[in-house]
Amino acid sequence: MKEPDYDERLSIKTGGDQKGNHPSFHYHRYEATPYSALEVLFVNYELKSSDRVVDFGCGKGRLNFYVNYLCSATVVGVEMNDTFYQEAVANLDSYLKKTNKSIEKIHFHCSLAEEYEIDPLDNHFYFFNPFSVQVFMNVVKNILVSVETSAREVEIILYYPSEDYIFYLENYSSFRLRKEVTLPGAYEKNPNERFLIYRLDY
Repeated sequence: MKEPDYDERLSIKTGGDQKGNHPSFHYHRYEATPYSALEVLFVNYELKSSDRVVDFGCGKGRLNFYVNYLCSATVVGVEMNDTFYQEAVANLDSYLKKTNKSIEKIHFHCSLAEEYEIDPLDNHFYFFNPFSVQVFMNVVKNILVSVETSAREVEIILYYPSEDYIFYLENYSSFRLRKEVTLPGAYEKNPNERFLIYRLDY
């Protein structure tokens, strides 16, 4: 299914990307994960309705709506850009009217990623290179503190994974690579076209 077709089915608008750059080099330009990539990921990676997925740098909410529609998991979008946050909230209204899904399972927060308070039920964390490795490290530390308080199995999902993210997870964290999902036809041309799933080893 083409990108606009998914948006139409879900009654949302998530196309386009960010014009210009954030004044801080720590935060990267917004770009939504292609629906074609999400299709491949979730053929190879299972989520349950009891899961709670956090997308850091969620933009207009594409991943959140796709996951909620796919398996009714609870989804949380964390977005620092107020314009994108407002668009995500507008998308939520039209999505709920179209799908009759529960508003209790979709949440958006307008804040810096490192300031988001990890919920004890959050167990899957998604990153499409939204910020520098320094911010990523702070977010991972917040996840680990949360797990110390509320022990549970957690996983990190990286799309188009940054070498800095990979190096940090594999050398300075307790996360271990569980699965790699490559995108057929794209990975052969660009080895970054893949998902890496890391599970916390505790």
